Amino acid sequence: MAKITAAEVNKLRKATGAGMMDCKKALVESDGDFDKAIEILRKKGQKVAAKRADRESSEGAVIAKVNNNATKGVVISLNCETDFVAKNEDFVNLAHKLAEIALNSNSMEEFLAADFDQGLSVQDKLIEQTGVIGEKIEIGAFKTLEAPFVGSYIHAGNKIAVITGLSANVDGAAVVAKDVAMQAAAMNPIALDETGIDQAIIDKEIEIAKDQLRQEGKPEAMLDNIAKGKLKRFFKDNTLVNQMFIKDNKKSVSDYVKSIGDDVKVVGFERVALG
Repeated sequence: MAKITAAEVNKLRKATGAGMMDCKKALVESDGDFDKAIEILRKKGQKVAAKRADRESSEGAVIAKVNNNATKGVVISLNCETDFVAKNEDFVNLAHKLAEIALNSNSMEEFLAADFDQGLSVQDKLIEQTGVIGEKIEIGAFKTLEAPFVGSYIHAGNKIAVITGLSANVDGAAVVAKDVAMQAAAMNPIALDETGIDQAIIDKEIEIAKDQLRQEGKPEAMLDNIAKGKLKRFFKDNTLVNQMFIKDNKKSVSDYVKSIGDDVKVVGFERVALG
C-alpha cells in the first residue's frame, strides 16, 4: 500500500473541493493514484446525485455575463437545495465560472457537454459538486441573447439576473442597457412588446375585461371598445418597452432608450429569477 502524505491529500482537496477525509480515503482506495482518486470522488458524486435526483433545487445563484465586445450575453442559474449553500462564496464563484463557459455555448446541451477543466465536462463538474456539497446541484436556466449591444444586471443576492439587447452600440449604450435590465428585473415584464404576447393571453384579458364591465352594468354594445382600452393598459403595464421607466415615471422605457439616439430600440431581453 502506498503511503499517503498530507501534501497529496491537500492537492486532491484543492483539485476537487472534496473534504480532507474523503480525499484521503479516495487516495488510499486508489493506492495513491491521483487521477484514479479523482475518478473515485466523481463516482461518489454520481451516487449522491442519484440519491438526490428527486429533491427540490429551488435555491441557487443567477448570473449574467456579456462577452468582451458586448454583442452576446448569457444568463444561467446554478441551482441547489438550500440558501446556505447558495450564499457560499465557492458556490457563487463556481456559478460565475460556469457562466463564462456558457457564453461560448449556443444551447443547454452544448453547455453541459463543454469542457470545464482538463477534460472534465460541465455536467461532470455538477455531478462532482453534488458529491462534494451533498446537495442536488444543477443548471436551472440557460438563456442567451445577441444584439448590436448587450448589457446585463445581477440583482443583489444573485436571485435575479437580466440581459438586454439594444439596436445600436452608441455612446451611453452601457448605462441605458443596464438601466433597462434593472427595469426588467424589478417589473418582470411578460414580453418585450405587445407582439410578443401569446394570443391566448390577449383573448383571456379581453374576456376578463368584458366580464368586469358586465358586472358594472355597461351596455353590451360598448364592451368591445372599452375592453380594447383596458387591453392597452395591460400592454403598458406588462411589456418592457411600454412600461413607465422606474427612474423617471414621466417617460416610457422606449422613450428613455431614445435619449441616446432617436433610432435606438430595445430588441430583446432575457430574465431569470429563482423561485
